[in-house]
Amino acid sequence: MINAEVQISLLDRSRSRAGEAETVALRGTVSRARHAERLGYQRFWVAEHHGVPGIAGAAPAVLLAAITGATSTIRLGSAGVMLPHHQPLVVAEQFATLSAFAPGRVDLGLGRSPGFTPPVRRALRQVDRDFAADLAELRGFLDGTAEITLHPRPEGAVPLHVLATGSGLRVAAELGLPVIVGGPLLGVAGDPEPGRAALAEYRRAFRPSAQQPVPRVAISLDVLVADTAAEAAELLLPEAWAMARSRTTGVFPPLEPVAAVRSGSRTSREQQYLEQVAAAAITGTPAGVESRLAELIERTGAAEVVAAGSTFDREALAASDAAVAAMVGGVARSLDSTGAAGVRGRL
Repeated sequence: MINAEVQISLLDRSRSRAGEAETVALRGTVSRARHAERLGYQRFWVAEHHGVPGIAGAAPAVLLAAITGATSTIRLGSAGVMLPHHQPLVVAEQFATLSAFAPGRVDLGLGRSPGFTPPVRRALRQVDRDFAADLAELRGFLDGTAEITLHPRPEGAVPLHVLATGSGLRVAAELGLPVIVGGPLLGVAGDPEPGRAALAEYRRAFRPSAQQPVPRVAISLDVLVADTAAEAAELLLPEAWAMARSRTTGVFPPLEPVAAVRSGSRTSREQQYLEQVAAAAITGTPAGVESRLAELIERTGAAEVVAAGSTFDREALAASDAAVAAMVGGVARSLDSTGAAGVRGRL
């Protein structure tokens, strides 16, 4: 059983689907945020990607503005804004403006990933920047300690979060900021010891700040739930296939239907990547996923799980979201208190 004190949130990358306009993906993100609020999720994250054919989410602040108008209680955040692509003052102004429309509900997650391809990196005018210095400068604008006064002034605090790898964990610890970690640091698909050691060092080196008096870790990974383990594994196929294609062709495509992925041909290298993505995700029945998440939370000491799963079938994704929400007593649990109905039946 997952501890009720652990927060469960969703990350939506505005994944486009084969055969549909990209604007549908953006409207789908807004609709998913409304659904997440009804299900009792504490937070809904969006991401930043540039020049990626299968992702319509390029402008987190703009997308979050649309979501603020469609929701009223759920916290909303970026996971994240890639700070090397932006000037700290502009990011601070964008999120201060967002806080005017959703006071007390806005979180600013920040990362340092480069653009997807060399042409994108050139278009973003990306140069080597001091991530820690940019973070500190941005925080100064938001908390009113910088030499420039931010306008509008934020409506309450805008908490900062760091999307962290090894060096990001060090920066977050020095600045006293919470972290969101994923990938190899979780050890889901490999040796958990390097991630365990990295998180222990983050907690050891953490310097308390006004925002965050104690270390805080959120873990992010693909989570998909269905009535059977086989069905849940198939839900991951569209995203896994897109990842395999991006690593073999350099193009990250829109999601394709499960049947198309299942019946299509693939090289041994593509099959290897499919298996790697599957190993790094948590999929299965509600009971199976809950057990694996509880073990991962216990091992990492996570205070939040950021479920980042996506699939072609939006109805199946909505059912999966409902099942995950139910694991910590969200609204979804009350929709089927007997547990007799299937995952889709809980909607």
